[in-house]
Amino acid sequence: MTVNRGLLDRAAREEREARELAPWAMRSQDSVGRAVQEDPSAFRTCFERDRDRLTHCTGFRRLMYKTQVFVNHRGDHQRTRLSHSLEVCQVARSVGGSLRLNEALCEVVALAHDIGHPPFGHRGESALQDLMAEHGGFRHNNQVLRVVDLLERRNPEYHGLNLTREVRESLLKHEADEVWPDEFLPRRRHPLLEAQVADLADSTAYHKHDLIDGLTADMFSEETLFAECELWREACERVEDRHPGFLSLHSDQNLRFERIANELIGACIQDLIEASAASIEDALISSAAEARDHERLLITHSREMRVKVAELHAFLYRRFYQHPELAEFSIYAQKLLGDLFEVYTKDPKEMRPWYQDWAAEVGTVRAACDYIAGMTDRFAESEHARLTQ
Repeated sequence: MTVNRGLLDRAAREEREARELAPWAMRSQDSVGRAVQEDPSAFRTCFERDRDRLTHCTGFRRLMYKTQVFVNHRGDHQRTRLSHSLEVCQVARSVGGSLRLNEALCEVVALAHDIGHPPFGHRGESALQDLMAEHGGFRHNNQVLRVVDLLERRNPEYHGLNLTREVRESLLKHEADEVWPDEFLPRRRHPLLEAQVADLADSTAYHKHDLIDGLTADMFSEETLFAECELWREACERVEDRHPGFLSLHSDQNLRFERIANELIGACIQDLIEASAASIEDALISSAAEARDHERLLITHSREMRVKVAELHAFLYRRFYQHPELAEFSIYAQKLLGDLFEVYTKDPKEMRPWYQDWAAEVGTVRAACDYIAGMTDRFAESEHARLTQ
């Protein structure tokens, strides 16, 4: 295919990467490639192509109706898995771009990182872990890889999305050595820097939005947060400096929360960029491979910020994640998914036809787990109503 020279085609994009990215960034032209060989895209790099495949796939669309912390129908303003993934992507692009890393690779890892999460968030994950304890287990990072490698259907010539090796390995994150796929052996010491960015972007994004969701749901008060979280107090001080009198005079509570939380996340992102840049410089690395084999993770907060972020996480764990309402939600998820699992494993014909065929290939138990893990909250609830009433 002939490409007009005036257009920014794939070759021009790869030339731009070679010219502008840091030496330790992962360049598209250095990718190992895909499990099934395909002709390259005329206009996109391999990681841009992966990003586009991901955003158009079924599993990504389903994130819109999957729980982040609150079940989707609880309200219109709480985060879902989809909105969370988009926020993670935004943070990852900000950090990765500032560090001259491969933004497209940061994007696709960030967008895909939760695509293997079952309905009802971590409560659903815990339920499937218990149900699959004697059948090979359930780990949402591993499920991400199952989705993009096996369960998505876009081409009659192969299962999955046929993503690049670098993206697929990055999605495994912190899987233990005993369950690390042989395909990715020998295991490198650390993920690519772009994957490290996506990992820190994940926690940065959920810390910020869980603060707002917890406040607006009245699970903890702003007074308690101010008393127990230094990052919140510092953010309040900066807001007051920028908008004198705003915090004491303004009656719009949601605006207050958003403004303070945005100040908080901005400080976290700035620290992450500056501390990571210093960390990379001190490491004296000159390639992506050297970054992976370095003795420590190079994408990091400063020591001072790590203490503050740990305090914030402890606050959310204590005041939010262990809240009685969410504990009741865990019981609900356990019961509902347990009932579905029992029905499907006893009678696979209750699953959709494709999963009935899949059960013949991977076994009824694993197929039932894959089917349930792919469900949205509302489909799981409607299936439960159909099968148990």
